[in-house]
Amino acid sequence: MELSGVIDKQAKHPLIEINYENNKNTNYHQDGQWLKNVIVALQKQYKIKEFNAVGHSMGNMSIVFYLLDHSSDSKLPKLAKQVDIAGHFNGILGMDDQANQMVLNSQGKPQKMNANYKALLKLRTIYPKNQVKVLNIYGDRDDGSHSDGSVSNTSSQSLRYLISDRTKSYKELKIIGKDAQHSKLHENKVVDQALNTFLFE
Repeated sequence: MELSGVIDKQAKHPLIEINYENNKNTNYHQDGQWLKNVIVALQKQYKIKEFNAVGHSMGNMSIVFYLLDHSSDSKLPKLAKQVDIAGHFNGILGMDDQANQMVLNSQGKPQKMNANYKALLKLRTIYPKNQVKVLNIYGDRDDGSHSDGSVSNTSSQSLRYLISDRTKSYKELKIIGKDAQHSKLHENKVVDQALNTFLFE
């Protein structure tokens, strides 16, 4: 792991981008450990006591598996705000999900769960209680698939069942249209504005 750059002491809202050399690693416990390594390094260098986390695609799995494996560690900085963009919490289209097949009940619980989602069920009892504000953003290309082309809306929305009973606040934002495609979501101006408002206002 390598830190590049320096955070100015006067910085009001410092942003740190985390890039994984292997950004397709499906061992999500390992991804969560990689996130922990970065947080510990920032804690050591900058004495951070809390942080916000923004994830896109696999980045979301890093966040939730970090919390699954390390949320009980009181020595770590506290998570204050969590933004999930295009999260595939209960599967990816063409792999363990199909368009318009996943059904959620009124609480957001999926009728069928993949192995990763079953592991994440533990978050219902260990996710930090009344501590974290969450914004869950997902895309609908408006082509009848109810997906961003890679992840179904229901897979993204299945996060609610895992954590919403324990969050400080939980909101969902659906982005519609061609710019709601999976890889375009983090370049989307509506998403950028929602992020700025949620994180900094």
